[in-house]
Amino acid sequence: MEHRVAITGIGAVTPLGNTTTETWEAMCAGRCGIGPITRIDTEGLSVGVAAEVKGFDGEAYFGRREAKHLDRCVQFAMAAADEAMTDAGLDAEGAVDHERLGVYIGSGIGGVETYTEQVHLMGEKGPRRASPYLVAMMIPNMAAGNVAIRHNAQGPTLPVVTACATSAHAVGEAFRAIKHGYADAILAGGAEAPIIREVVAGFTACRALSTNPDPATACRPFDAERDGFVMGEGGCVLALEQWEHAVARGARIYAEVVGYGNTDDAHHITSPDSEAAGIARAISQAVTEGGVNPGEGLYINAHGTSTKLNDASETLGFKRALGEDAARAAHVSSTKSMTGHMLGATGAVEIMACALALRDGIVPPTINYATPDPACDLDYTPNEARACDLGWALSTNLGFGGHNACVALRAVKEA
Repeated sequence: MEHRVAITGIGAVTPLGNTTTETWEAMCAGRCGIGPITRIDTEGLSVGVAAEVKGFDGEAYFGRREAKHLDRCVQFAMAAADEAMTDAGLDAEGAVDHERLGVYIGSGIGGVETYTEQVHLMGEKGPRRASPYLVAMMIPNMAAGNVAIRHNAQGPTLPVVTACATSAHAVGEAFRAIKHGYADAILAGGAEAPIIREVVAGFTACRALSTNPDPATACRPFDAERDGFVMGEGGCVLALEQWEHAVARGARIYAEVVGYGNTDDAHHITSPDSEAAGIARAISQAVTEGGVNPGEGLYINAHGTSTKLNDASETLGFKRALGEDAARAAHVSSTKSMTGHMLGATGAVEIMACALALRDGIVPPTINYATPDPACDLDYTPNEARACDLGWALSTNLGFGGHNACVALRAVKEA
């Protein structure tokens, strides 16, 4: 038996705000979360801007002792999961069988801040100074592991690692697990804390990051003058739940997850396939499984990284998967123009944006858009949010290694 899957809770810690409400309001207002880097010394780096989380105090949230043993990315995941659980009402006594509650929270690079700090420490003072918490703080599964412990989630738990497609795949795999009866509810999403010198230097070296020093124009997806992505950080977790289970307990439902596509370009370790075959197949898979009808009001939250290759190939992918007419009629935007690229957390944040767009009938904008690119010729909702009658949404994400993900949502038209 197959089950319908609802989104009943959302939690977010992003460069736009430390809650879902703050983040969504900022998105709809077209606010930019990008600014000068403050967390690290940027001397010698050619990149000086990023989308940092502001005002998040891990010691205040978790207590000094616990925070000391949690990498920043894990803190983001746990705070987002707390909000999602409360928002969904799954933290209430008897709301869910904990043996049927799972956690699918991934991270592209895990506790890299902890790892690099410890490497430097051992380089200065020797390996005997390594922290006994080093391994438990750096491995990428610990966001999921700590969330499972915190919420007594004893069901299927599967951290996903597919670079920038990580949390989109986490949501998609959680959707499949619930659809096929392996869980009643799953906390799904991702977290990342990559704004450290080593990571910034590495992404700069492979020519992925924008070197534009102006926070207001550094990230401009689909614009002809784009020159790379802007790194972001944060976490987002969605509470996915079997539809009948949610209805039976009177839960509020944001949107229905109806389809999922997962493919690989098998083309290049960092560059997308210029022919867009892989992402087009992922979109087609999600559209087919979900029975998506683009004519009933379609919003697409694009991966839209603000890199030359991604934005052009993704635009082509939409046309190949949906057809020229449907692609041109769709409302497209890249919320990375506001959040920056949150790497392993970005997919979940963008699925969140899709769910809230369907709920509110508002398409968040692609800000900083000024100069059209002939290779990017769809409606990218430039600079201002737009009220629309929406029935469906697609969220697409691509990751290094050729990973492609697409998640399809349907607006809630019934209880």
